Amino acid sequence: MKHGELAAGALVVGLSLTLCSSQTYVLTDKGGLGRAFDGIGGLSGGGATSRLLVNYAEPYRSQVLDFLFKPNFGASLHILKVEIGGDAQTTDGTEPSHMHYENDENYFRGYEWWLMKEAKKRNPNITLISLPWAFPGWVGHGKNWPYDFPDITAAYVVNWILGAKQYHDLDIQYVGIWNERNYDIKYIKLLRYTLDKSGLDTVRIIASDNLWEPVVQSLLLDPELSRAVDVIGAHYPGTTSVKEALKTQKKLWSSEDYSTFNDEVGGGCWARILNHNYVNGLMTATISWNLVASYYKDLPFSRDGLMTAEEPWSGSYVVESPIWITAHTTQFTQPGWSYLQTVGHLAQGGSYVALTDGKGNLTVVIETMTHDHSVCIRPPLPPFNVTSQNATFHLQGSFASIKELQVWRSQFNFKTKKSSFFEKLTPQKLFDGSFTLELAEDEVYTLTTMTTGQKGSYPDSPPSARFPKVYKDHFNVRNPPFSEAPDFADQTGVFEYYINMTDPGPHVFTLRQVVTERPVTWVADADQTISVIGDYQWENLTVSCDVFMESVKAGGVFIAARVDKGGQSVRSAKGVFFWVFADGTYKVTNDLAGQTVLAEGLSGTRAYGWHTLSLTVEGQYASGLLNGYPLWKNAVVLTKNGWAAIGTHSFELAQFDNFAVVAEY
Repeated sequence: MKHGELAAGALVVGLSLTLCSSQTYVLTDKGGLGRAFDGIGGLSGGGATSRLLVNYAEPYRSQVLDFLFKPNFGASLHILKVEIGGDAQTTDGTEPSHMHYENDENYFRGYEWWLMKEAKKRNPNITLISLPWAFPGWVGHGKNWPYDFPDITAAYVVNWILGAKQYHDLDIQYVGIWNERNYDIKYIKLLRYTLDKSGLDTVRIIASDNLWEPVVQSLLLDPELSRAVDVIGAHYPGTTSVKEALKTQKKLWSSEDYSTFNDEVGGGCWARILNHNYVNGLMTATISWNLVASYYKDLPFSRDGLMTAEEPWSGSYVVESPIWITAHTTQFTQPGWSYLQTVGHLAQGGSYVALTDGKGNLTVVIETMTHDHSVCIRPPLPPFNVTSQNATFHLQGSFASIKELQVWRSQFNFKTKKSSFFEKLTPQKLFDGSFTLELAEDEVYTLTTMTTGQKGSYPDSPPSARFPKVYKDHFNVRNPPFSEAPDFADQTGVFEYYINMTDPGPHVFTLRQVVTERPVTWVADADQTISVIGDYQWENLTVSCDVFMESVKAGGVFIAARVDKGGQSVRSAKGVFFWVFADGTYKVTNDLAGQTVLAEGLSGTRAYGWHTLSLTVEGQYASGLLNGYPLWKNAVVLTKNGWAAIGTHSFELAQFDNFAVVAEY
């Protein structure tokens, strides 16, 4: 369907009434209902996007969660989609796998389990979806491909779903194939078989979390595949589907969408696509990447969440406009409601949808977002015009007797910067089943029989503050609630709390890099592992850490400062990197790849012994200490600012302890 064309079965009834230049639109269920509504959701993962949220102190962490998940409070999300961690970089960081190695299972790594439980605690009916972006290297048997041994890959994914239930009492309702990568028909069929054999016949499969084609054609040509797949999920569909997708008779979802900076234009993008995804494409669920912008702001796609929570050290968070735009739909509908067939575009631009629970309740959502105030990051948005207009809605069928509707309104005001979101207005009286609205540009209205809506609020969170200029972590956490240490953001590899049972000395509790084989990657992971921390604007600072190499032949570790890149660009990160190796040498480089060597020589370092590294950067020069003694000095640093970091020379086991930073602001 072309942009702006009505979906099949949609109806706009224009009676061309000239009174007050108002166009009339009929809302009725006389001819039957449209497709069943499956909900609005957010995606945690696809790049460690909730990484910093877990480090927030109470009550701020719970407040953020309430704005996301609590019914009739904020976004009141119906769906939570999470990444099945695969030990690899997937946009803004790595998420740990439940099986680093073939004989290893641990269902308490990472924070997605915690997040799903917190979401479920607030909304017991929330739909839980899982999807892998990457896989541990052993799944691919050394190849960057998970389908050569489909039985192994299927078992790996099913184990995660079984672990969710066994260890966390979480019922995963949908699972995907491989995010935005090729699918394999044999694997999809085997995944269905493995789910059923494991007692998970109620878990539905989404395919293929990429484009409509070619999976639509595969489903039409292969009845067995069609029986295995329940939902066709497309990413960033531009609000349109394809005619062939309708022929499959499958649910159509925008299984990843938005991905847009959460300023008011981002809110406008979200308002437009939430309506247009059904009006233009008959998509019955829309899921935002990402759920909450809770990762360092200088990583890729900064603030592309429904709200922002990127400062656990201060407790500051911001409830952005997309939260309240979401509420216009989520607080007055539920999965299982149905769209009316009478949905469509307004005569002077904008759109409207209407949904019912089949029990007499009706919710109508109207948006008049203009082009320049509703641009999403992708795909390109063709030109269109929206102007102020009067719109009369006439209720027929089982809605004809409705006398009053609750009214909620959001107004984007890009000129005065004094927008208002999710305001409750005086209820709308209906006369002869009709009501008329004066619609300005860049507005969102909800008119509904539901009386349970609420604009939730808490006292203002603490003011924004920079990362502490003095920071220490001894990793002495005996029963960690999460496997990651606070504020560290793994960019390649996985750094986990570790109890060193063989060391009775001061290094019993450490942080350990645990990935020993290159994963089946989603983007170009670095050949070295690295975890960043701190303030990207740091210039002059001292970083110190105790290090322990566990690889005799190829062992090597580093500490770093002024690291200038992370996320999908981590492979080309520059900064100043102080390396020591198990062969008794050291090296100082201006890049993570180790190609620009500033200094090198003998260090006397060996595997299976603790060494203390200290790196000081001041102005354009850096110097380093080993075990308290000067090892090198006056290396020229090319980057002006960046994070601190720790890491390893390859995918190898190594431990870190007593990490500290002292920075100047």
